[in-house]
Amino acid sequence: MRTRFLSKCTDIEVTEYLATNDIIIIPVGVTELHGGLPIDSETVMAEGLALKMAEACDGLVLHNLPYFYAGSTIRGRSTVQIPIQASISYLIEISKSLLRQGFKRQIFVSTHGPAHLYISPVVREIFDQYHVPILYIDPLHQIGETNLFDLFKNSNSQDPFTEMILGAYDILGKLDDVPLTTPENDFWTERKPSTTQFASKINGMAYQSGALGMIFGDTMDHMPTMYLESNEQKQTMADNGRKIIDQMVEAFDMLEVVKQMTEVDQFVEAQAQKYPWTEML
Repeated sequence: MRTRFLSKCTDIEVTEYLATNDIIIIPVGVTELHGGLPIDSETVMAEGLALKMAEACDGLVLHNLPYFYAGSTIRGRSTVQIPIQASISYLIEISKSLLRQGFKRQIFVSTHGPAHLYISPVVREIFDQYHVPILYIDPLHQIGETNLFDLFKNSNSQDPFTEMILGAYDILGKLDDVPLTTPENDFWTERKPSTTQFASKINGMAYQSGALGMIFGDTMDHMPTMYLESNEQKQTMADNGRKIIDQMVEAFDMLEVVKQMTEVDQFVEAQAQKYPWTEML
């Protein structure tokens, strides 16, 4: 295909795609303070992952979704904070539009910790309203639940997460957007304990920001990033990050993912015929 990004396609190209397939990957980003990196880091990371996922399963990508609930990073003057309910409502309308257009197999992806607070409700609401099983893939959850954790342990890096971010910038041709470290944005050399460490027990009693309302007390609390001293070092880290992303997408097995989504859809339709009252919502 000429491009995987929906908004860069012509209407004719989208129509031709939908004649044979119905897969759309939806990277959900955030705009927030992120150590010494640009504030669109987690938006770019989600979009880089989404592009690789789409390539692996012949899907398209609906990108340009950078403004959602940020969470504890509101202490940053750069952070754009959108309420959780507004985030849910917006994504529901996007999902409904995509269904109308013909994209039945929708896959949301985000690397933002609190994203489950507003993506998971969309998954359930769309199913309850339309009986269409859309999917949410949380790479951070997958890292913790599968052997993807080995990618981090074996990366031979002090900061594989930053490498992934740089890799995503590189995938999208945006690596020049990442500045080299200066004294003003050095959040690695003098790493300090988190200002919220005193609440570590109760803050971790549910999944990613879902247990406790909290605000960070220092810029360094959110993602101190490695010292980037040269463009050569930055490119080397990006190359390593691209390898991790490629291995991660391979571990997702996107062809099996979309196959199972189709099977779930067929199962749901069969159950709805047996139990018609399940559609009365």
